[in-house]
Amino acid sequence: MIGVIFGEKGTGKTKQLLRHANDMAEKAKGSIVFIDDDNSYMFDLSSSIRFINAADYGVKTSKMLYGFICGIAAQDFDLEYVYVDGFKNFVHHELSELEPFFDDLSAFSRKHNINIILSISGSRDTLPAFMDDMVIQTTN
Repeated sequence: MIGVIFGEKGTGKTKQLLRHANDMAEKAKGSIVFIDDDNSYMFDLSSSIRFINAADYGVKTSKMLYGFICGIAAQDFDLEYVYVDGFKNFVHHELSELEPFFDDLSAFSRKHNINIILSISGSRDTLPAFMDDMVIQTTN
């Protein structure tokens, strides 16, 4: 499953993402990874969650992020959740241009039974129709 926490900047998406990850740390049977572009929230997560600063690995495009997530899954067969904070910090494209990326990510998620939860900044009018079913929470 692909889930999106969507809303304007400064509306609490990261706090909701952190809360969701920490809640799942108590319930999940598999492992959990939290990907961010800096170390700001490393200590806000349960110690059982693997924190990765993707900036350390040069992740800067949608293809790189997809490959990065695939690589994480390849080395961890128990991976159950992947959280990505600040999606647009990695992917510098309009959401309307990313349907193929989300199609690939959704197919990967289903094939490997991995839940991928993203926080994405934007106004409601920038959310493309293909993402409507992915939104699990809005902060606007």
